[in-house]
Amino acid sequence: MLFRYKKSFEKIAMGLMSFMPKERELKKLQQTMHIYEENPNWQLYLWKKDEDFVGLLGVEVAEDRFTIHHISVNPSHRGEGIGHAMVDKIQQIMQDKEMLSTKETEAFLTKCPQKKGEL
Repeated sequence: MLFRYKKSFEKIAMGLMSFMPKERELKKLQQTMHIYEENPNWQLYLWKKDEDFVGLLGVEVAEDRFTIHHISVNPSHRGEGIGHAMVDKIQQIMQDKEMLSTKETEAFLTKCPQKKGEL
């Protein structure tokens, strides 16, 4: 299940985001978290499986589109379809907005079944 980020999830979110290659350095990771906390157009979501948060999805929302900037799954839960489930759920949340990717998320998103928008 996808949950909207809250400050109380900060350590968990930072841990999950640190699995992304460009977010491994602490200073860069803190800057990225600051963007999600301060900018209302940048929204961070966490995926909960059983009792643990195991995935993270970060999007930038515009009027008619949204861009997936971050997608990360705990390595011990990869291959379970969590990344695909997060993308499917965010498409439901964003309804008719076009889904876009970044260089970092493009490879994964091209593997996901497309329901709305094109990459």
